[in-house]
Amino acid sequence: MRHPLFIALLLTLLAGCTIHKIDVQQGNVITQDKVDQLKEGMTRDQVRFLLGSPMLADTFHKSRWDYLYYFRHGATAEVTQYRLVLLFNPAGELASIDKVGELPAEYTPPVTRP
Repeated sequence: MRHPLFIALLLTLLAGCTIHKIDVQQGNVITQDKVDQLKEGMTRDQVRFLLGSPMLADTFHKSRWDYLYYFRHGATAEVTQYRLVLLFNPAGELASIDKVGELPAEYTPPVTRP
């Protein structure tokens, strides 16, 4: 017969083990309020002042800026993501705004667990 105390201790330790998955947040946090302030004809500097630097500014497509956001909640694996694509005309003025996904009305930082 094995040591019952050892087996009970081992089972107790294993029962307390849980897999902890972390939250993953990447990209630019852009709210709908900020997007509402964007107007066609704004300069690149005005857009950068309002939204910050873009996540992607392609060297080969200088007229396109991409603002990306991705958040995966570790415990539920729920994913939130959106993309804001801004196109500028040759004069460097904002020409079009394209949104993919739902932008938050206001930003609330993700809840961190101890």
